[in-house]
Amino acid sequence: MSSKIKRVFPGGNTSKGFYSYYDNIIEKDANRIFILKGGPGTGKSSLMKSIGKEMLNKGYDIEYHHCSSDNGSIDGVVVPKLKVAMIDGTAPHVGVRKHKLTV
Repeated sequence: MSSKIKRVFPGGNTSKGFYSYYDNIIEKDANRIFILKGGPGTGKSSLMKSIGKEMLNKGYDIEYHHCSSDNGSIDGVVVPKLKVAMIDGTAPHVGVRKHKLTV
């Protein structure tokens, strides 16, 4: 059985302003949530793409969460079966999780 890729946009600009689903990227009982911070061009998106590719090679389904302003850029990668997510934590994504995370 081959691994599957799901591609979604966790946020988007609408006629009523920006709407966000960032708080719903992964369940609240996630095993791990890794937050990446860094300026533009530092490799956050490339790292998430590489991790997604590696998880696919290991047989896991993954979700790529694309940036609403640049669909070639990744704001997050999720491995649902492992309940693990890696998310861009730089502005404007800083409100992704407001509750305390234990990692």
